Amino acid sequence: MPVVVHWGADLGGLGRHALEALADSQVPAVTASSPDVPVRATLLPLAADGWPGLPGLAGWRPAAPDDGAARRPAPRQVRTTSDGGTVTVLLADPAAGLEVAVRLTLHAQGVLESTTTVTNRGTTPYVLDRVVSTLPLPARATEVLDLSGRWAGERRPQRAPLRDGLWERGTRHGRPGHDAPFATVAGTPGFGFRSGEVWGVHHAWSGDTSVRVERLASGHAVVGAGELWGPGDVVVGPGETYTSPRTLAGWSDAGLDGLSERFHAWVRARPGRATRPRPVTLNTWEAVYFEHDLDRLRALADAAARVGVERFVLDDGWFRGRRDDRRGLGDWTVDEAVWPDGLHPLVQHVTGLGMEFGLWVEPEMVNADSDVARRHPAWVLRATPGREPLPWRYQQALDLAHPDAYAHVRDAVVALLDEYPITYLKWDQNRDVLDAPSRGQVLATRRLMDELRERFPALEIESCSSGGGKVDLDVLDRADRVWASDTNDALERQAVQRWTGLLVPPELVGTHVGDARSHTTGRTHDLSLRLVTALFGHSGIEADLTRATPEDVEAVARWVRLVKELRPLVATGTTVRADTADECWVHGIVGPGAQEAVYAVVTRAASSAAVPPALLLPGLDPRGTYRVERVDLATPPLVVGDAPPPWWASGAVELPGAALAEVGLPLPPLAPEQGVLLRVTRSGGA
Repeated sequence: MPVVVHWGADLGGLGRHALEALADSQVPAVTASSPDVPVRATLLPLAADGWPGLPGLAGWRPAAPDDGAARRPAPRQVRTTSDGGTVTVLLADPAAGLEVAVRLTLHAQGVLESTTTVTNRGTTPYVLDRVVSTLPLPARATEVLDLSGRWAGERRPQRAPLRDGLWERGTRHGRPGHDAPFATVAGTPGFGFRSGEVWGVHHAWSGDTSVRVERLASGHAVVGAGELWGPGDVVVGPGETYTSPRTLAGWSDAGLDGLSERFHAWVRARPGRATRPRPVTLNTWEAVYFEHDLDRLRALADAAARVGVERFVLDDGWFRGRRDDRRGLGDWTVDEAVWPDGLHPLVQHVTGLGMEFGLWVEPEMVNADSDVARRHPAWVLRATPGREPLPWRYQQALDLAHPDAYAHVRDAVVALLDEYPITYLKWDQNRDVLDAPSRGQVLATRRLMDELRERFPALEIESCSSGGGKVDLDVLDRADRVWASDTNDALERQAVQRWTGLLVPPELVGTHVGDARSHTTGRTHDLSLRLVTALFGHSGIEADLTRATPEDVEAVARWVRLVKELRPLVATGTTVRADTADECWVHGIVGPGAQEAVYAVVTRAASSAAVPPALLLPGLDPRGTYRVERVDLATPPLVVGDAPPPWWASGAVELPGAALAEVGLPLPPLAPEQGVLLRVTRSGGA
């Protein structure tokens, strides 16, 4: 069974003999009270190879429940082929009737992609229980970080020492969920954003997932990921195959920022990525909710156009009977009672103002109080016929694996895209799929997205799943951005965006300015903090501009102009995050060649010291000289003190990149929940 000898630092241009010598030298000792051959963490750890931990492959044949070969497979290498950066290892176990192919691709950006294909060569069905893509961890990786969360508070980090035993995170939502592990990172003690050696794994799959880190008492440690199934969910018939989702892995000796740089470059290089500047977007949800009125929406569109918005998205409430979230879902026909002339008057008004038009949909779900549910109760996804699944937000999952249900949804969405010049779908999924196997639903949703994009090549899709419930690198092969969270509370958003950025480039994360009082938390924030927070992503607006003061409208208009000026930097730059105390966060985007950068300084709480620590700006060329300028997007940040440092009072300073990164700039004592924007431009060489 093949093993990965090394993944990590580049070892240089090793020739064939050097590689063979390296592989031979890494064969471990045979220890006391152990198998008589060396035990190793293989690509597919199995009990047959002496692995006492969780196996990488498990299954059985219902027709032969006592077949030990089927229950404890022992595939062996048949051949290995290579093609550029891809190596495929073919394994076979004739006794178990199985053939396994492990495919590894090392991409130019330094991201390793792994998939496993299992083919049933037997004459009876084979039930798969587990298929896990597995990689070894070195002994110096002694800490583990992953993420959890909740609705409106996604991607919260948690870390712990790596001890003997199994650390397994499973998500059983039929989608990644708000508590998805997202990225699982093992690293050297104390690793941070800018320091330490880290090994990270992401399971690129929009369904149920299991990610594990395991260390044996022998010292072996592995990290792996695969789909999470219930009993009998995946049955491979004779001659059929199962191919796992992709497990993506990366290494960095420059902390989490180095890992992010690799993943961001990989995502940006994916086929189908939109290359045009990301349109400044206004979404109507928090401005009008379900109260759809043509005059009010026209006024909102007018206000949006005046500040420079480029895309206007009509959110939930436009279809038949949809006056609240308890009815109408699944009836994708414009409500004649609210829109007697269809959406045409609004669409014509929006496009006449020079903006694109987008629309909210939730194709995978249905309300019980809907025409489609009443006419086709068999289309509701159920584990057991006749047993009604538990309602969730007054809705059920529509079984898109059912051919008729799939055709109904596809044809309804196609009809909308044919009738109206819709360039953008905000694609929501507000319910977990708990009551039936969800794999078929995930595959059907992927197929529907693919079919729509093939038919409408200019269409863009946003992945929204009650906020950040479906944020993964599989859906981003089909979606043009993700909605990271339903909260527009700027302080909450700082945390969500900070950790979403671990894998997702900023230009693919929707970041909107909400009203002063947050819809999800009730907390009130200055406009400055809201504008700074929404600048670092695919920027947009959720606030009701028709009720804003003239001063705030003008500040938003200035911000939109700055967004358009900076979006090439946001779309191509390197994300950097300083390792600071939680009371003050510093993050930024440094452009190619470190010619320019933009940073945010956000005080999440009052400083514990009377004089705050110096502000360090990472990522600049230490040999360059830079002008640092404070940009006040609205009212200046609130300073608690009598006299700020001189550079702050003047608004700008010029210093070498090395000094900015290592010595830093003194900060005034800022009040809590303030946001400061710094623009940095290179003014000299070495």
